[in-house]
Formats: sequence, C-alpha cells, structure tokens
Amino acid sequence: MTPTSEQRIPKSLWWTLLGLTLAWGFNWTAMKVALAEFTPWIFRSLCIAFGSLLLFCVARAAGNSLRVPKSMWWKLAVLAFFNVTCWNMMIAFGLMMIPSGRAAILAFTMPVWSVPLSAWLLGERITARKAGALLLGMIGMALLIGEDLVVIGRAPLGALLALGGALTWAIGTVLQKRWPLGLPMGTFTAWTMSLGGLPILVGTLIFEPTAWKPVSTSAWLALVYNIFIAFAFAYWAWFKIASTVSVTVSSISVLSVPIVGVISGFVFLGERPSVQEYVALVCVVLAVLAVNLPQRNRLRRQ
Repeated sequence: MTPTSEQRIPKSLWWTLLGLTLAWGFNWTAMKVALAEFTPWIFRSLCIAFGSLLLFCVARAAGNSLRVPKSMWWKLAVLAFFNVTCWNMMIAFGLMMIPSGRAAILAFTMPVWSVPLSAWLLGERITARKAGALLLGMIGMALLIGEDLVVIGRAPLGALLALGGALTWAIGTVLQKRWPLGLPMGTFTAWTMSLGGLPILVGTLIFEPTAWKPVSTSAWLALVYNIFIAFAFAYWAWFKIASTVSVTVSSISVLSVPIVGVISGFVFLGERPSVQEYVALVCVVLAVLAVNLPQRNRLRRQ
C-alpha cells in the first residue's frame, strides 16, 4: 500500500463522500431520461466538453497551475482512458439496454475487481474487516439485483457492458494509486476528463455527424445535471477520495451510490421499495461503516 493512503475516510471528507453519493446516485435516473432522447455519443460528448471547460475555469479561478510535466502525460492519458473513456461509453450504451437501477448495481460491483487488483499491484493488505465489509456490500448488491436477473438475462450485452465499466473503473482506480502524479486535484480532474473525452468526441464526429435532433426540456435538464453535478463536482470528489484513502476503502465507501440510484427510481418513477431493498440498504451501510469507523482496540493497524 502506498504510505500516504489513509485507512479510512477522514472526517473532513465525509461531506464530500455524501455529496458524491447523492450526485452519482440520482444521476442514474437523470442519465436514463437524457439517453431516451440523446444518443450515447452526443450525450457523453456534451457532458465531457462542457464539464471539462467548467473544471478548467474552476481550477484557474482557484489559482491552480494547469501545467502538466511532460513525463506525466502518458500516465494521465492511461488514467483518462480507463476512468473516463471506457467507463462513460460502456455505461451509456449499457444503460440503454437495462433498467437504470440495475445498471447502477452492476457498475458498482467495482470492488470485486478493485480489491484483488489493489492487493496484487499495490500490496494492500486485505484484512478480515475489509473482507467482511466487501462481503456485506456484495450481499447488498445481490439482494438489489435478485428478481431482475431475468430482465438482465434478456439483455446480456447491456449487463456485460455495465460489468465492463466496473472493471475499467477498478483498473483506473488502482492505477491512480500506483501512479500518484502530485497535481492539484482540480487540474488533475480537468485534464483527466478532457483527455478521456477526446476519443468520445472523435467517435461522435465519425459515427454520428448528423445524428443531432431537438430534445425536450427534461432531457436538457438531465444534461445540465450531468455537466455540473455528475461530471464537474462528482469526478473531482471521487478523485479526491480515491487519492486520499486505500483502494479497498474508497471502493467499498461508494457502494451506497446504487442504493440512492434505486431510491431515485422510487421517487421519480413511482416504484415501491421491497423488503429486499431495505435489507440491502442495511448491508451496504454496515459495509461502509466497517471500513471507515476506527477500531476501539489498541491494535488499529489494518
């Protein structure tokens, strides 16, 4: 494990985690609304183009240097490819094939990949406490997805794309810890989103140069939510948390996002929660607390 990795999210970042959870959680419904009218290529291009511009403006206003040393560009490009390019396009296309709440759950199986990868590439120690938290989190995900396995079985490509997004996100998270670039977080986020968005912009020009069509007000509002909240704020918040704590802690801590995603479906789509959802909520909350609350014994090393 890198020596600068915290063993739990510091109190100063709890509000950041809460904001990230709500921002990404409600975004699954927003994306579903937007993708009903925007094509995935156009939607992601607009999100990344304007989200990057906003982040560059904020970083500059905060007095951060936008300069990146030449030796770091290739690492930054690799991180952008996994964290932005692959993740965004796999999820966008997958979301068109399966329900938003279930796509969120599949995407947030990310810890299944990131935890063993962190043990292998970073030497992070997987303690009984962390393993138990991961097990609780995955039980929560399994409970949420339970009865919808039939739905996913009818659209296996959509499920595979969501799982592929989870894998690429895990790879990007582990590599971010392996290659600490030392850039200001605003600068790092802006360049990562910008570089990761370039292949998407090129793909839009190649595959959908004339696909633009008028969309409704609700689709525009969903796009605005994505630009300002899900991209500009949430990406900064995620990179901040992921760079501060170990991969295991950061991965398990965001498992509450799909819970919010399912709840947003209840609120905006009129769905009713079942006993499974409530049990899943308890499992995920316990998992997040397990990796973030300090131990009360003397041996506090993990």
